[in-house]
Amino acid sequence: MFLRPNHRSKDGKDHTYWSLVEAVRTPDGPRQKTPCHLGELNGSAHARWMKTIQVFNEQGEAQQLKLFPSNVAPSADDPQVARVLLNKVRLERTRQFGACYLGLELWKRLGLDWFFQQTVDHEMADVPWSRVTALLAVNRLCAPGSELAIEQRWYPSTALDDLLQIEEGKINDTRLYRCLDRILPHKTKLERHLKDRYGELFGAEFDVLLYDLTSTYVEGAAEKNPMVRRGYSRDHRPDCEQMVIALIVNSEGFPFSYETFDGNRADVSTMETILRMVERKHGKARRIWVFDRGIVSEENLQAIRKREGQYLVGTPRSQMKQFEAELLKQDWTQVRPEVEVKKVAIGQSEETYILCRTAGRKEKEKAIRNRFSHRMETALKSLAKTIATGRLKDRHRMERRLGKIQARHPQVNDLYEVALQDTAEGVRLFWQMKEDRKNWRESREGAYLLRTNLQAETAEPLWSKYMQLTEAEASFRALKSELSIRPLFHQLEPRVKAHVMVAFLGYALWVTLKHLLKRRPGIVRQPSAGGADPAQPLSPMRALALLSTLQSADIVLPTTDGHEIRLRRITEPTAEQKSLLNQLGLSLPEHLQFNRKCSVDSAIA
Repeated sequence: MFLRPNHRSKDGKDHTYWSLVEAVRTPDGPRQKTPCHLGELNGSAHARWMKTIQVFNEQGEAQQLKLFPSNVAPSADDPQVARVLLNKVRLERTRQFGACYLGLELWKRLGLDWFFQQTVDHEMADVPWSRVTALLAVNRLCAPGSELAIEQRWYPSTALDDLLQIEEGKINDTRLYRCLDRILPHKTKLERHLKDRYGELFGAEFDVLLYDLTSTYVEGAAEKNPMVRRGYSRDHRPDCEQMVIALIVNSEGFPFSYETFDGNRADVSTMETILRMVERKHGKARRIWVFDRGIVSEENLQAIRKREGQYLVGTPRSQMKQFEAELLKQDWTQVRPEVEVKKVAIGQSEETYILCRTAGRKEKEKAIRNRFSHRMETALKSLAKTIATGRLKDRHRMERRLGKIQARHPQVNDLYEVALQDTAEGVRLFWQMKEDRKNWRESREGAYLLRTNLQAETAEPLWSKYMQLTEAEASFRALKSELSIRPLFHQLEPRVKAHVMVAFLGYALWVTLKHLLKRRPGIVRQPSAGGADPAQPLSPMRALALLSTLQSADIVLPTTDGHEIRLRRITEPTAEQKSLLNQLGLSLPEHLQFNRKCSVDSAIA
C-alpha cells in the first residue's frame, strides 16, 4: 500500500490530492486499487501517512503500527505491522462538525468558557456545568430546539461530545434542565462580562442605548408561572398567554442588558424600572436613550432628565397637529433620496423637534387611506341604495347600520360628514368628504415626529441617530427567527427566565459572528443564481450554513488479526469554507481530541 499524488489546477492554483493505493494481483496481471481518497494533506499529515498509524490499546498505551495491505507479506519479526483488509475498510459515525466548531470558538472568544467555569463549576458533576451551558448556547445558535430535542436528535448528530470532551450517554434533558437552574443567578455578572468583552474585541461603546420591547408566547397553561398573562401580542397569538422581553443594545447591536416583565405590562410603564436596573448594574452615567413612541410619556422623559440623561424618541402622531403649518412649508432638507427632515424649535424650550418625511412611507399610507375610503364609500352607497328603494324604512335600523359602517372604518371615518336627512321622498343618506380633514391627512402622510434634548446644528445627525433604533429591531428579529426564542414550552417562571437567558447567550454569539464577518474582507465567492453580490459579507446564518457541511467521521481499517484501526478525521473543507475559516482566523484541528472511552485513533479488539 502506498500514497499516490494526483495533481489538479483550480482557479489558477495547483492542488495536490492524495489517494491510498493498493497493488493487487488479478488474472490480467498486477492492478492498483484505491480504497480511500485522502484529499489534500499538509506536511505533517503526509508524513504521518507515509510513516505509521498511531493506535491505542485498551489500557491507553500508544504504539506505532506500519500500514500494509493484507496480501503483502511484511517481515515476519516486525511486531509493528498491521495488515489491513482493504475490502472491509468503511466509514462510520458521521457527525455535524463545522457549525458547532464555529459556535464553540465564538464562545471561547467571548471568554464565556472561563466565565462559566468560575461561576458554575465549583461543585462536582459528571459533566462540568460550564460545558453543558456551552452546549445549550451553541444549539441556540446552530439549530434551536427544546431540551428534549437536543437530547434525542440534535446532540447525537454533532461532534460536540468530542469538542467538549463529554463522555457518551452523559447528556439528557434532566441535566440540561438542571443547568438552566444553575446559570440563571449569574445574569447580572454575565451582562457585565459581555459588555467588557465587546469593548475589548470590537471597541464597542455603550453611551447610546437603544431600547425596545417584544413579547413571546407560552405553549400550555403555565399555571405556576405568575409572569405569563394575556396582553398585546406582537406575535399575533392573542389566544396564548405571554411574557414581555425588554432588550437594550448599543448603536451597533451589541447587547447591553435585558429584562423580563409580566405579559400584560404596558410598554410605557417599563422605563422607570429599566433606568433603575441599568444604574444598579452599570452605575450612573450620562447616557443617551433612543426608543420609539410606544414608550414615550412625560413621566419617562422627566425620569431621564432627572438622571441628567439625554433622549431621542419618537412621538405620538397626535402631536403632529401643532406642526401643521411646518408640514406645509417647503424648507425641508433632503438627507436621503427619499427622506426629508427639518428642525423645529418651540419657544425657549430646551427640547428640539425634528419633522421627518419619507416618500415610500407616504405612498404606503396614501394607498392604505384610499383603500379604506373606497370600502367605506362602497358601504355607504349600498346603504343609501337600500334606503332609497324602500327596503329599509325603520330610522333606528338605518342609524344602527350607519353606526356599524363607521365602526368598521375607524381609519377614515373622521374624513366624512355623514347624515340621515328627511326629504319629500322620505329619509335619505347623504355624505361628503371634509376637505380640511382630507388636506390635513394628505400633508401628514409619510411624516413622523422626533423629540430630543440633544443639541445639534442640523436635523440630519439627529435623524441618523434615531435610525440606529433599527439595530434593536434587528436584534429581536434574530431572536425570534434565527434563534427561535418562541414559543416557550417551560411552565415554571425560573425555567422561562433561563430560556430567555440562553437565547441571550445565543444572540451574543450571533452578533459576534456578524461583526467578525463585517470587519474583515469578504470571502471569495461566485455570484449566485439569484444575483447576490459576492463582495457583500456573509450573514451569520449563511456562514453557519456554509460550515454545516463539514463533518467528522471514523475511518475504520479492519486488520487480519481481528482488530480495527479507527481514525477520527474531519472532511476536507472546500475552497469557500477555507476562505471563511481564514477570514475568521480559525484553523481546523488535525484530528479530534478524545477521552479513553471514546478514542479517536484506536485499535479495537
